[in-house]
Amino acid sequence: MNGAVLLASGAPGPSPLWYATRAGGTVSLVLLTATVALGIATAGRYAPVRLGRFEVSALHRNLSLLTLAFLGMHIVTAIADSYAHLTWPTAFVPFMASYRPLWVGLGAVALDLLLAVAVTSAVRGRLGPRRWKAVHWLAYASWPVALFHAAGTGTDTRLSPQLALYAGCLLTVLAAVWWRLVRAGAQAVRVRRWATAALVLVPVTLVAFLAGGPLRPGWAHRAGGTAQAPAPSTAPAVPHQSTAPQQHDQEGTHEEGTYEGDDAE
Repeated sequence: MNGAVLLASGAPGPSPLWYATRAGGTVSLVLLTATVALGIATAGRYAPVRLGRFEVSALHRNLSLLTLAFLGMHIVTAIADSYAHLTWPTAFVPFMASYRPLWVGLGAVALDLLLAVAVTSAVRGRLGPRRWKAVHWLAYASWPVALFHAAGTGTDTRLSPQLALYAGCLLTVLAAVWWRLVRAGAQAVRVRRWATAALVLVPVTLVAFLAGGPLRPGWAHRAGGTAQAPAPSTAPAVPHQSTAPQQHDQEGTHEEGTYEGDDAE
């Protein structure tokens, strides 16, 4: 169902907050992808020939801060928009939301992992490099969690531009992992083991999930999306007029929820 059909049926369209939520989430995913890819590609003692090590570190830090900033906008606008009935606890405590609990919960998991990295980075001197590095690996774990959160929660997942964006994010990180494998050499057994597993597991799982989930009709109901109930009609009853077609139209309009237009069957 597209916006024209919604307008023709008289159903209310998405609010500006909903658009801001989707934009903030999409930009956050892109920035997180760039942050993770840069961290993987430049890990260890490697630094590009034309850039100093401090410049790479500054770029990585600034991308991380931008990611948190847009993530904050994503969360604030999602809570302010009353459609999904999200609250502050659901943003931080996984799987508490009534709206798509599993997929919103994955977003909370990704947020918690990123906050753990941010907090420990602020007190890096007290933790020591070994402990800080152990926590810092959580940033890598947050990326696939955030990717599945976006694919499972986003109401525009079935759109070609959004699918292309997910594919671009996936290919970017896979290219960074491949580059890390090339530089690691055959002696870095541990790095090659987890990197090879990631190269295979994440793409296969994501494609299988999209094919069996968001790309199939009826995903909004299966994911646990809460649709707004249609407002009761105040029009006077018309004698000898069947209400069956009108009821059918309302069910078709609200089957997937007002904001789930691209999920409509």
